[in-house]
Amino acid sequence: MKNNQESSRRGFIKKLAASTAAVAVGSNVLAATQENERVQFIIHKRQYIGTNDNINIALIGAGGMGTGDTITALKVPGVKLVAVCDLYDGRLKAAKERWGQDIFTTRSYKEILNRSDIDAVIVATPDHWHQQISIDAMRAGKHVYCEKPMVHDITEGPAVIKAQKETGKVFQVGSQGVSSLGNEKAKELLKDGAIGQLNFAEGFWARHSPGGAWQYPIPADASAATVDWDTFVSNTTKRSFDAMRFFRWRNYRDYGTGMSGDLFVHLFSSLHFIT
Repeated sequence: MKNNQESSRRGFIKKLAASTAAVAVGSNVLAATQENERVQFIIHKRQYIGTNDNINIALIGAGGMGTGDTITALKVPGVKLVAVCDLYDGRLKAAKERWGQDIFTTRSYKEILNRSDIDAVIVATPDHWHQQISIDAMRAGKHVYCEKPMVHDITEGPAVIKAQKETGKVFQVGSQGVSSLGNEKAKELLKDGAIGQLNFAEGFWARHSPGGAWQYPIPADASAATVDWDTFVSNTTKRSFDAMRFFRWRNYRDYGTGMSGDLFVHLFSSLHFIT
């Protein structure tokens, strides 16, 4: 009986990941009504989820992408958020305000992994923590939906693959670019011959906005007291507390993957998917 339950749960996790990835776009891209319609379209089109399927998830990294992924996941029937982890107290407070005071919150992702009531986790931390948290999660018996990039450095990849093979847990790298319905339609048109023979493909991505790329606002209460800075830098170069580095981490190679891993990946991964 236990094996059957695990098989059913495992299948549901795969279906949830596929459904979530296909519609994981920020609220600034689509209005709430349009986004909900996309979610329902994917669910009903693929008939992935049964009425008796239930899954408890936790969010590790409650920034913009993590919050967006979770909002989308919760639109899938049977999904319940039970815990949120982040190194900034303000995001933990916001999580309770958004999803309810009964949500368990913590700065320590290991407290999340130690809970027996969690089936899967969304890993949406800065890139330099993706590998360790993903591996720890799978070895703790959790399925993982990890925001792209899978790892901070290519040399970290084999260890994640090894953990997945040894644990048998579902591990999916999420990318709103490659998972868009536009790409799915383009792939369909190319396969059906509607586009014709593909000889040349061109892509463009820019962040020439007045505010500049990745210049996120820094909360007024940001300090060494409200941010677990020591944990943030514990696996990289040690520095004194720097709110700029914490909240605008994508600008620094210590924590992010730069233009190639953060933006250009949307272009070349989309082209690979379509072709």
